[in-house]
Amino acid sequence: METITIELTPDTEVGGFTAQIPGIPAYGEGETESQAIADLKEAVIAYVSFFGIEDALARITRPAIRSLSMSLEEFSRA
Repeated sequence: METITIELTPDTEVGGFTAQIPGIPAYGEGETESQAIADLKEAVIAYVSFFGIEDALARITRPAIRSLSMSLEEFSRA
């Protein structure tokens, strides 16, 4: 079984969360992380029903995560 990555982004202005699987143009929203994930699941089911599982699997991207040994101040200098 393959593991997928779900990005959860808090909405600092309104509250709640947005959820997405990187690469698939389907989103979920909710007041809690669980609600956003449940909404995302419904959106992904609709996407797969329309475009097919092969299309969805081909679109999934794996974010590259790298730790940098520098401060934000150093990183933001020109």
